[in-house]
Amino acid sequence: MIKETEDIRHQDAICINESELKHKWYHNIKYLIVGILFGIVFVKAEVISWFRIQEMFRLQSFHMYGVIGSAVLTGIISVWLIKKFKIKTIHGEPIKIAPKKFNKGQIYGGLIFGFGWAITGACPGPLFAQIGTGALAVIVTLASAILGTWVYGYFRDKLPH
Repeated sequence: MIKETEDIRHQDAICINESELKHKWYHNIKYLIVGILFGIVFVKAEVISWFRIQEMFRLQSFHMYGVIGSAVLTGIISVWLIKKFKIKTIHGEPIKIAPKKFNKGQIYGGLIFGFGWAITGACPGPLFAQIGTGALAVIVTLASAILGTWVYGYFRDKLPH
């Protein structure tokens, strides 16, 4: 009898999806705190520095390549561990990594992203950290990124994918 009850609870836990749960507004404070800490790490590691980003694109320094390379390596190891040990979410859901399809739009998007990154000295993640450090001119870059995202969303169905 106890075994059956545990099985039913386990099945119910698998059906719960965190993104479908409704939470109070203060539930998101933990994400704000993690975001602030992540921004502090970005600032201290100098990955939001316009000068560091320019050094990277001019092939003058290994700093940013080291940061990006360590992030890629961490991601590779993490995905490998998730697949090897069939790790589940904290709610018991299996983690599914969908296969990715390549299309030529990714090349065009990557080039546009890279040019924007080289010109502005920022990719979307550090924009908020740059604004937080007082670089208020970056608000123009943030507004442009939001506008570009909106324009893409508007024309997405008409673009080749």
